Amino acid sequence: MTRIKPAKLRRSRRLQRLRRHTRIRKTVHGTAERPRLVVYRSLRNIEGQVIDDDARRTLAGLSTLAAELRDGARGDGNRKVEAARAAGKLLAERARERGISVVVFDRGGFRYHGRVKAFAEGARAGGLVF
Repeated sequence: MTRIKPAKLRRSRRLQRLRRHTRIRKTVHGTAERPRLVVYRSLRNIEGQVIDDDARRTLAGLSTLAAELRDGARGDGNRKVEAARAAGKLLAERARERGISVVVFDRGGFRYHGRVKAFAEGARAGGLVF
C-alpha cells in the first residue's frame, strides 16, 4: 500500500478503515491449514472470501448479490443484517465442501458490530471455527 499523509487520513473514513485494515493484517495471516476469512461491507452489500495468503489464492467467496441470497432474508429484524447472517452461513457451507473447517477471521478494518458480527455468527452457525 502506498504511504498516505496523516492529515489526509483524518479527513477520509475510507482511508481510516484502510489504515485499520493494514494494522490488522500485520498479525492476521491465512495458511492452507487455517485460511483467512475476510469481510468487506459496503453500504448495500456484504461479501466474504476465504483466502490462503501463502498461495495467494481465494478458496471460496460469496456476496449478498449471489443468486441464492437475492430472494431470502425476509425475517423480522433488519434485512441487511439477516442477509449478512445468511451470507455467512452459505459461505461456511461452501468452505466446508472444500474441506475447510478452521479459519482466522479478518474484519477488514470494520467494527465487529452489526452486519460484520452477523456475518461472523452465520459463518459459525454454518460450521466454521474461529
